[in-house]
Amino acid sequence: MKTPNIKYNNDVSSAEKRLSHLTKILKNAQESYYNDDDPSISDGEYDKLLLEYKNIEKEFPSLLDSGSLSQKVGAKPSSKFKKVSHQKAMLSLSNAFEENDLAEFDLRIKKFLNIDLKETLEYTVEPKIDGVSLSLLYEDGNLIRAATRGDGQEGEDVTQNALVIQEIPSKLNFSGVKIPQSFEVRGEVFITKHDFNLLNISQEKNNLKLFANPRNAAAGALRQLDSEITKKRPLKFYAYSLGHCSHDIFTSQKDFLENLAVFGFLVNDLSQTVSGVPSLIEIYKDILEKRASLNYDIDGLVYKVNDFLLQSRLGERSNTPRWAIAHKFPAEEAYTTIEDIEIQVGRTGALSPVARLSPVNVGGVLVSSATLHNEDYIKGFDSEGNKIRDGKDLRIGDFVRIYRAGDVIPKIEDVDISKRSKESKAYLFPRSCPSCGSNAVREQDDAVWRCSAGLVCNEQAKERIKHFVSKKAFNIDGLGDKIIDQFYELGWIRFPHEIFLLEQKYGNSSYTKLSEREGWGKLSAENLFESINNKRKIGLARFIFSLGIRHVGENTANLLAEYFTSFEKLSNSISSCRFDDSSNDLEIHNIDGIGSKIADSLIEFFSLSSSNSFLLGDILNEVKVVDFEQLKTVVSTLTGKVIVFTGNLKSQTRQEAKAHAERLGAKVSSSVSSKTNILIAGESSGTKLNKAKDFKVKVLSEKEWLSIVFENE
Repeated sequence: MKTPNIKYNNDVSSAEKRLSHLTKILKNAQESYYNDDDPSISDGEYDKLLLEYKNIEKEFPSLLDSGSLSQKVGAKPSSKFKKVSHQKAMLSLSNAFEENDLAEFDLRIKKFLNIDLKETLEYTVEPKIDGVSLSLLYEDGNLIRAATRGDGQEGEDVTQNALVIQEIPSKLNFSGVKIPQSFEVRGEVFITKHDFNLLNISQEKNNLKLFANPRNAAAGALRQLDSEITKKRPLKFYAYSLGHCSHDIFTSQKDFLENLAVFGFLVNDLSQTVSGVPSLIEIYKDILEKRASLNYDIDGLVYKVNDFLLQSRLGERSNTPRWAIAHKFPAEEAYTTIEDIEIQVGRTGALSPVARLSPVNVGGVLVSSATLHNEDYIKGFDSEGNKIRDGKDLRIGDFVRIYRAGDVIPKIEDVDISKRSKESKAYLFPRSCPSCGSNAVREQDDAVWRCSAGLVCNEQAKERIKHFVSKKAFNIDGLGDKIIDQFYELGWIRFPHEIFLLEQKYGNSSYTKLSEREGWGKLSAENLFESINNKRKIGLARFIFSLGIRHVGENTANLLAEYFTSFEKLSNSISSCRFDDSSNDLEIHNIDGIGSKIADSLIEFFSLSSSNSFLLGDILNEVKVVDFEQLKTVVSTLTGKVIVFTGNLKSQTRQEAKAHAERLGAKVSSSVSSKTNILIAGESSGTKLNKAKDFKVKVLSEKEWLSIVFENE
């Protein structure tokens, strides 16, 4: 995070007003975060505002007073709990956002200790868990008090609640190990992502309010007045720091962490000891990549000078230790402005709104757009008519909070109405196609407006062609989106079948040659033509999918291919149906997995009045559709089972694994549900593995999966 570049040019009055405004925002944020367990702003936004606050104080020292927020930690303890004083203050940490901040941190330490600047210091690295700080005081090995951080000087006594957390030992295991008569262990209370999902499932079943995130849930559970409620919550505890200690027994942070494990505490297995700033940066990048796959939330890393003697010499500032720093990860959410709302036209004519945003860094990725789904979403409602964002609509110019969940497509989580301009107007969703100007229609029970022009619409035509050549369809190498756009604008490809006429019209023997166009040569043109000609034969399922029929995805295409076995049978059967025929004795209704929506789409696509009929004829003149061959299956323990694959498989591709499963009589699904029987989990398995555990689905490793395959070879 870069320092806000705001200069007040010696205007103390303006700086004072801004400082007062920031004080109100930050105090409210601290109260919401520490006492209400319901953050009012994101961590990233808080850090940014606090940095601006400190910079104003730095520029105008006269504005610094004893009540300064930069000199305080956390918030005052709640009146609901008994207040306890920390024998040693629980300080916050200075933040580093860029690599240069680490170099400066290392340099400051060396200068303070008056050691050679070329000397390499040893640091411990620990994940910064996004949970609730907790202090545990032990005397003669027995837990006598547990307290929250509070404002750093005073916290809340939550001893009874701490005692019901399994990872917190009430009596230390110190057989053969010397321990101080009195010492304090500090750490973080948190809830894993998996347990958080289960907790919210339970909340939903009991018609209770869902928790916003694991941190809020953990904080609320730890601060319950009834410890029986706390006991029912899946709280975990990682120990990571030494507070008050009656005897200097431990020599370093590494030594302390190793002893904690002996005493019976959980210590994060990602903690490690390294030397020098380059090693810190390397570990930061490594753990940042692993962040999404961890089963708990972290918002950065903490670096500590390893040697306790050096820590003692370095000491503390008013609210932060000199010997430690938090290297924050890029925010998973951020605030930015909607600069415009654009409408994109898909292959089925769907008008999809996209928010164009002022570029902002979210989770290490520069985000400049976010999906807005449909008209209802913009107005503040979901597909069922329920309010989202408390019913607040989205407008051009709005100040919004965006997030990347599991690090996928950015979404808008909320809008700050207080910053909306008085001249702001509600967004009017277009009733005509922005590409061709044709009327847009919205069918009953459909959330999407669609262009009514079909393939007459240029954008629909281009998107249909892109789908036709995509990986799960014809999979033509070298014919990417930009090339299709180029050929479409030239008039070379307006319909899918014209792809197979490119060499005839624009090959080396033609008057107009592709090889002579800018960016092309003889070899690249020949390679493209060869790729196209290699795809003149295609399997039935892939061909059905390539046609881009609404509601017909990869799985539905496979079902149709398996049932009809040839394209001729499929075409003849569906063409004989009437679009308004709702009877259930039509052949298409006999197929398991084909509902009325899919049936209607198929009937409409193959109807004689459809513009698709002549296109199909042209395509079939250029390609051969291979009949579906019924897979010879064997009876096995997997016969009839629904299987899902997740993660990276080392021994075979996903397609090979899928083929093996189907040969063994299994049905392969792409998502985990209550109908799933088995999940095969490869390396770096993500959310599917967590979901499988939620549904109590049997999980097999790749090794176990291969043993089943080999048994049935």
